[in-house]
Amino acid sequence: MTANEKSCFSSDRYNFTDMYADEIGLKVYGHGEPVRLFVAGLHGDEWKDTTEILMKIKPPERGTLALIPLVRRGEYISTLDPAYYPVMGKGILEAIETLNPEIYIELHSYSRENLEKLAGRDRMERIGIPAYSILKAGVLLGSVSPWVRKKYFPKEALCLSFEIQKKNPESREFTASIIEVLKETESRDEFIEYLKKEFPEQARKAIEDYRRFYGEI
Repeated sequence: MTANEKSCFSSDRYNFTDMYADEIGLKVYGHGEPVRLFVAGLHGDEWKDTTEILMKIKPPERGTLALIPLVRRGEYISTLDPAYYPVMGKGILEAIETLNPEIYIELHSYSRENLEKLAGRDRMERIGIPAYSILKAGVLLGSVSPWVRKKYFPKEALCLSFEIQKKNPESREFTASIIEVLKETESRDEFIEYLKKEFPEQARKAIEDYRRFYGEI
């Protein structure tokens, strides 16, 4: 990583309360395996609560870290819609196809009134997707859209979606701490072991949800 790369990634360059902030392209730090791809600001105004987390992250000690801190602002199309990635998320697909990441993380945000829609037990029955697990400080853990998960990643990959509670500093702070863990994580199984230790119930649910789509781990 050069000094210029580090400075162009400084959070001081952007005003995160400015709704006219520029979309931020792909940055790649480090080299070799594992390859990790973290993305944020995928749609709507979610970037206001998620982008800065990736803007402040430092390079990993080992492997490759690719970041897209701001994919698209403005229009909101759900990532569960098959039309999202080929259109709004085209940059994400290009990064996945180019880098072949073993670890893929999306940062989203949600309003408090939508908690039940995301984490309610009936989510599987309503939309065919397992409910998010509640970790801490309003942060939710789940899988990325099955559309991108099944089409672009092998079973052994780690593909997670985190939902940050909007306008909640503690939620952002906790997510940043999890991202620091994932930044150094080298495999799916390593992160599962971390979850089992720190969040045993959520780890159990994540494993069960995974098996619903892919069978045995």
